[in-house]
Amino acid sequence: MVAADDGLVRCGWAGTMPDYVAYHDEEWGRPVRGDDLVFERMTLEAFQSGLSWLTILRKRENFRKAFAGFSIPAVADFDESDVERLLADAGIVRNRAKIEAAVANARAALETPDGLSALVWRYAEEPGRTPATLADVPARTAASTALAKELKKNGFRFVGPTTAYALMQAIGLVNDHVAGCYVREAVGALRLA
Repeated sequence: MVAADDGLVRCGWAGTMPDYVAYHDEEWGRPVRGDDLVFERMTLEAFQSGLSWLTILRKRENFRKAFAGFSIPAVADFDESDVERLLADAGIVRNRAKIEAAVANARAALETPDGLSALVWRYAEEPGRTPATLADVPARTAASTALAKELKKNGFRFVGPTTAYALMQAIGLVNDHVAGCYVREAVGALRLA
């Protein structure tokens, strides 16, 4: 737990850096629905793999510009010239495999019956035990493993169980705000609404 200058107690990972605090307070764990919005979070989680989340947060607006606002149809239409354009864009993480995965994932999302958001939200977990500390927060669960398996079966890439769980946390399928975090109760109420 971290008590910031504003007197609010937050999950320890949020620290006191403004980018993390804003993400923690305003986004992380809050329900996100809609295919393009879920696609954005999935893409950012994949790009974060092996990097600091702070790097992704600070490049987020650049990612949005580079990936056509994460419009699934627009990204699905990207071709090799777009991949080369993205590889030259210093404003994002320039990793060919992750860029190609984003394009492949947009194409897979277009083919997903009922849409990407509906597929992902089928794996929402019932509220469980409140984590007392960050050590109580898992890196993956049975649900994230099943979600990753279904996504891969449908042609998605860079969505292993750990990345799938990070996505689940980010878009509110689980509430991993620790006990005492001032955001926890609000997120729980939103999720059940």
